[in-house]
Amino acid sequence: MTTGQAEGALVTAPPTAAARRRITVRGVVQGVGFRPFVHTLATELGLTGHVTNTGEGVVAEVEGAPAALARFGERISGEAPPLAVVETVDGQDIAVAGDAGFCILPSRAHGPSRTLVAPDAATCEACLAELTDPADRRHRHPFLSCTHCGPRFTIVTAVPYDRALTTMDRFPMCPRCAREYADPRDRRFHAQPIACHDCGPRLRLLTADPEDRTRPPRPAPGTDPVADTRRLLADGAIVAVKGLGGYHLVCDASDDTAVALLRHRKARGDKPFALMARHLADVEHLVRVGAEERALLTGSVRPIVLLRRTPRPAPAPGAPTLSDAVAPGSPDLGVMLPYTPLHHLLLGLPGDPPGPRLLVMTSGNVAGEPIVTDDDEAVRRLAHLADAWLTHDRPIRIPCDDSVVRISDGEPLFVRRSRGYAPFPVPLPVPVRPALATGGDLKNVLCLAEGHRAWLSAHIGDMDDLATQLAFERAEAHLETVTGVRPQLLATDRHPGYRSGRWAQSHTDGRPLVRVQHHHAHIAAAMAEHGLRDGRPVIGVAFDGTGYGDDHAVWGGEILLADYDGYRRFGQLAYVPLPGGDTTVRRPYRMALAHLRAAGIDWAEDLPPVVACPPDERPLLARQLERHLNCVPTSSMGRLFDAVSSLAGVCHHAGYEAQAAVALEAAALAAGEDHGPGYAFALRAGPAGPRAADLVADPAPVLTAVVGDVRAGTAVPLIAARFHTAVADLVRRGCALARERTGLTTVALTGGVFANTLLAEATARLLREDGFAVLRHRRVPPNDGGLALGQIVVAARTAGAAVR
Repeated sequence: MTTGQAEGALVTAPPTAAARRRITVRGVVQGVGFRPFVHTLATELGLTGHVTNTGEGVVAEVEGAPAALARFGERISGEAPPLAVVETVDGQDIAVAGDAGFCILPSRAHGPSRTLVAPDAATCEACLAELTDPADRRHRHPFLSCTHCGPRFTIVTAVPYDRALTTMDRFPMCPRCAREYADPRDRRFHAQPIACHDCGPRLRLLTADPEDRTRPPRPAPGTDPVADTRRLLADGAIVAVKGLGGYHLVCDASDDTAVALLRHRKARGDKPFALMARHLADVEHLVRVGAEERALLTGSVRPIVLLRRTPRPAPAPGAPTLSDAVAPGSPDLGVMLPYTPLHHLLLGLPGDPPGPRLLVMTSGNVAGEPIVTDDDEAVRRLAHLADAWLTHDRPIRIPCDDSVVRISDGEPLFVRRSRGYAPFPVPLPVPVRPALATGGDLKNVLCLAEGHRAWLSAHIGDMDDLATQLAFERAEAHLETVTGVRPQLLATDRHPGYRSGRWAQSHTDGRPLVRVQHHHAHIAAAMAEHGLRDGRPVIGVAFDGTGYGDDHAVWGGEILLADYDGYRRFGQLAYVPLPGGDTTVRRPYRMALAHLRAAGIDWAEDLPPVVACPPDERPLLARQLERHLNCVPTSSMGRLFDAVSSLAGVCHHAGYEAQAAVALEAAALAAGEDHGPGYAFALRAGPAGPRAADLVADPAPVLTAVVGDVRAGTAVPLIAARFHTAVADLVRRGCALARERTGLTTVALTGGVFANTLLAEATARLLREDGFAVLRHRRVPPNDGGLALGQIVVAARTAGAAVR
């Protein structure tokens, strides 16, 4: 008790002094409702201050009682909005300012960009409820979105993410939208794509002249473009529909004539089409859907999910039928559910007149070209493909094809990483200086990286087309804009003929250019996405179709002992001549004949590839192989799959990449459990030489056994299954020998061949049984769509550019 204080007087503690902190939140925190969330949280805790978007991320200054500031710091990451990904939260004490309240300030665009732009997101449940509610003012609005869903990456023109820096800048908000945008209590508070019937983009339906398709299309006479489009689809038309990242070509998937016509017009061959179903129940009688597939199909990304077909689907009462022409010969169906309001409208809301329940949704492009995004270009380039165009006036800033994913061993396996995932970065286990990797020429994806992040572009396509090369340049410039990375180093493939490599060479501008061996890049990508740091190498098994080798041969059946700094070729598939390059890739029977000749097996008339080879081509091919004319040696496992597919009578002509291998996998899936006697590769020591492998796998015994089974009338599924088992066993034996000689115990499975889940899962299982740690791709595709990630980390090390 102090002097002069009366006994029993009430003692009150002095009020706690206010404090102020500046908090910077980095990650996917723009375009996802993060500032409104911060506003609500600060207001709830009685804090004052402000929040804004900057190139660094979201920056908040909060002032109040220290206990409230502590709770704010704890909750800002744990209670973030659904689409937000908080990577770091940094805070520092600053001087008290005495603010009267809490507000959202205009974005600050100065300085380099280090924030992350969110991918596009599927329509959320709250927006879907408004779409279907006749009493809501956004009932049937095709561009309905909020802070939890809608376009992001495809409409961003610069950062920080604000409406003025998106393609929505041309649509002034109406008074009601403006009130929602400014109201912290509203779900659309600072939602940049906000729009409604009064102020948003407008749909238009254009129809071609059926008598003269060279004439420009004209506006359809109806007043409801969606209803008119549904009628056209029901009548068998092919419609080009503008989506989030480009145009789709759409038709009724149950209409044999329409699907066949689309396949003919697009020169698609037998390549499968993707499906969009109104509900998952509409395809459950056709495919197997596990819990993991269901989560992908119904989540916020909604990629195309490859689902195994039911061998003998039983017709379900009331279920829609599917044309056999949608995916002939494929073991899978590529299925997605609606991810935009327009898709929901096209498939029909409750009470709508009957219409197609399953739609073919394939990229709006000519084969080999990038997906079309520009409206005038869509009319011009798709004129011979589409009967009508359902378009709108919201520009697409950057193309973005649908992502393609499958579940393998209970985890996602990307076939194409694009919409819904790009441009979200892949974390790097070692920091690198700013760098650009150009990827490969097939399935091109480029990559920018700095520090501990690597940003991969959306899928660009095959670089043999000028339009794709221009799309590559636009994608590179856009990715620099949204990431703020200014490359000081370039990386590309070693192939001297790759267009991606030529682009890199012509754009060095004094910067170092590192050429990375194709399969080393594949293995490095698997290592990087699994977070492997400096240390022991891995046993990298890289099986694909084509990769430029150190000895100028076509590699593709490789076992490399690799780390980020380098590699040694431990094992390879034995070389055989590749007669005619791309011609042979399109005609698997030629590859089969080349393998038979290399194995010392005569071209007898009872063998399927011999029969498939035209009589006048056979002697020419024999002379070509005998004299090694235009015959580069190849160790490609992809080409061996082609050869066995033809030898078993499965596929002699490939209309699309890997068709023969896909068909062989489909046959193997029908084999059942008991495969009988297996096949086995012969293993021998490799030849001496600095570029030679220690171990060579000779497929001659496998081919001899396949020929014996063919002549014995063995069922094709058994032959296909035995071959898959032989390849898995080859990997097991090769890795065991590598471990004996090196002590290495980690195996990375990579390359496009390991997109074959039957092979990949069997191989991984055998390796795990033998005590290996197995790395399979989960963040990027095993095919060339993941190549740029590996190029980045290898180039950074090779150039001595890693930040220590």
